Amino acid sequence: MTDIVNKETRSRMMAGIRGKDTKPETVLRRALHARGFRYRLHARHFPGRPDLLFPKFGAAIFVHGCFWHRHEGCRYTTTPATRPEFWQAKFAANVVRDEAARAALLGIHWRVATVWECALRRDDQVEAVAELLAGWLRSELAQFEVGEEDVPQR
Repeated sequence: MTDIVNKETRSRMMAGIRGKDTKPETVLRRALHARGFRYRLHARHFPGRPDLLFPKFGAAIFVHGCFWHRHEGCRYTTTPATRPEFWQAKFAANVVRDEAARAALLGIHWRVATVWECALRRDDQVEAVAELLAGWLRSELAQFEVGEEDVPQR
């Protein structure tokens, strides 16, 4: 199957995809900050460069896009029809890298949470996820994950 846009247009579209300060990340940051949590952003010297780092709680949070990081069972985890082998390899490498970062952080005794983009699509979901994360930050649990299926429905 061929692409529906030309190579230059596709390149421009792909270049516009942000790696940090994405909308899901910023809305979650705002909600956690409003609850009194303070954090460091994109901690360069930590495995995987966590999106949010909470030194006071020994915790790191990754905000993952369902498409790029392959949220299992999520409706947003699709595979493009153009060059599927390329995409499968790219996605597989992302998943391996994510797991390595999580394992490395746990190995140095940091707690790790993953928040999936699908859980942050509506304002009421953001508030619910922030409450879930606040509870996790105050707990002793080493790992935490939240997706759309984990957020109470309105």
